[in-house]
Amino acid sequence: MTVLHISRPVDGGVARVVADLVEAQTRGGVRVAVACPEGGTLAAAAAARGAEVHPWRAGRAPGLSVVHETRQLARLVRRIAPDLVHAHSAKAGLAARLALRGRVPTVYQPHAWSFEAVEGLTARAARGWERYAARWTARVICVSEAERRTGERAGIDACWTVVHNGVDLGHFRPLDSARARAALPLTAGLPRSAPLVVCVGRLCRQKGQDVLLRAWPRVTDRMPRARLVLVGDGPDAGRLRAAAGPSVLFAGAVPDTAPWYRAADLVVLPSRWEGMALAPLEAMACGRAVVVSDVDGARESLPPGHAPICLTPPGDHLALAGVLTELLLNTPLRATLGRRARQHVLTTHDVRQTAGAVADVYRELAAVPHPECRERIHQ
Repeated sequence: MTVLHISRPVDGGVARVVADLVEAQTRGGVRVAVACPEGGTLAAAAAARGAEVHPWRAGRAPGLSVVHETRQLARLVRRIAPDLVHAHSAKAGLAARLALRGRVPTVYQPHAWSFEAVEGLTARAARGWERYAARWTARVICVSEAERRTGERAGIDACWTVVHNGVDLGHFRPLDSARARAALPLTAGLPRSAPLVVCVGRLCRQKGQDVLLRAWPRVTDRMPRARLVLVGDGPDAGRLRAAAGPSVLFAGAVPDTAPWYRAADLVVLPSRWEGMALAPLEAMACGRAVVVSDVDGARESLPPGHAPICLTPPGDHLALAGVLTELLLNTPLRATLGRRARQHVLTTHDVRQTAGAVADVYRELAAVPHPECRERIHQ
């Protein structure tokens, strides 16, 4: 089998998901090609894992450029001759399905619906496109049951499979936080004994770091020595830096986020929308308690019983400040949550399980060119 992955995102969670799938598939003897824009980490990671990498010049936003982007993909498909195409996120899903129109079995994985990121006419247009494009989609893979329900509420009539995100448990593993903190590059501005909260994610509206910065002064009112570190880069970096106080540090984009999770006392991701965020899963694999906003995938990613403690309403900085403060002040509770979180991820979010479930989808589509539409959930 030859599989072509197409992705507009070249950094962050989507890029890690694609790289993990590439690694599992090449090890399984699959010929894998990846089409993505240059820059970021995805092209190098995919090549290192044995994939053929093809540059695809594509912008983030829809527009007239989609015509050229679609033609590029059509040429690539003719050259690679894949048995199956797997398109990741909205732009790849748009261009790939326009280029293929069902002529090659096409798997679409939204990684959070694009219409949740916009409003008004743009959101209506995005929902309309997703409903129309379902006819050219052999399978839609959602990373959470909540993401699937959001698609159904939008009127998308698709063949669904839910495959929960997974993480590399060999890489993301616990380590004593004092030892981990001592090795961090920002030790000069980070007292070793200070309570440390870490937020890992692209610096953009989706991830909600602005909400976190509004909450943070209420945390430091109770715990003046606490420090917050934002790990990542993105379009809102300048605005967030301007809004941050002296107890907030910016680590920028880093090649490996695991040391930051291990150094943290608490990990937070106050997203406005998600499918199922990877960062909380990675943090839990490192044995850390997490605080997340109650968006798609959040409840499904948490261990049983953690939602009442660890979930906050999206955009509610007061509720977020209260939960962060409570958990920072309660060391035994954080330790208990962290142990349970690690065990939960070990049993339900191993990246090998994720890759196996995706492989099952591929086998179904390869065996039956026009399969009966069945809803399947892999946990």
